[in-house]
Amino acid sequence: MTTHHPHRPHQLHRLNPPELSPPSGFSHAVTVTGSQLVFLAGQTALDAEGKVVGDTLPVQFEKALGNLLTALHAAGGAPSGLARVTVYATDVADYRAHAPELGRIWSRLAGRDYPAMAVIGAVRLWDERALVELDGVAVLP
Repeated sequence: MTTHHPHRPHQLHRLNPPELSPPSGFSHAVTVTGSQLVFLAGQTALDAEGKVVGDTLPVQFEKALGNLLTALHAAGGAPSGLARVTVYATDVADYRAHAPELGRIWSRLAGRDYPAMAVIGAVRLWDERALVELDGVAVLP
């Protein structure tokens, strides 16, 4: 049981039980106490004019993650508040091949407090040029 601490209005606890495989770039479970949540819509590599930026997965991933974080900042949140992120990729093999580079992009933009995550293969995304989409749930301070 977690007790509420008035001087700490919210807490995220990242749980990685030893019975599960060691997580790399994600947490197995995240609990949240005493918080307001923000639900983040799926973001692709669209620029402000609604055009997809980049022809490669790493370039699109960086833009899509940047867009997700822009929406989060507009809601008053920070990357460390991300509790859950889902990644939709049109080519999971390509995503796996670029995983180390995508991890470096994530660390540079969002830090190393990893949310609970899933990567899901999608036949296509809303914009047919989009290679990746990210959505999520975050905790506001």
